[in-house]
Amino acid sequence: MVDNIELVMRFHPVGGEDVSLLSADFGGPEEALKAIVCALDERRGLVLTHAKYDRAANENGVVINLANVVSVQVSKTDSDATGQYL
Repeated sequence: MVDNIELVMRFHPVGGEDVSLLSADFGGPEEALKAIVCALDERRGLVLTHAKYDRAANENGVVINLANVVSVQVSKTDSDATGQYL
């Protein structure tokens, strides 16, 4: 069994500010993207049980309403050089 790694997840909602989370709910970016796609297909929220909002010190459970999300970026590292969303 692979240990879950901390991933940077950036959500860009319609008409809103980007939301950044650090999440240790997945084994890698591919697993996270599959969960996001599944939640979108099933028209339900994405549930994260091990997440930190915008690099906060405390880990929390988070439910993300994907109904108004335009794009999502998942990576192992975060950088200012990641560029704009498509």
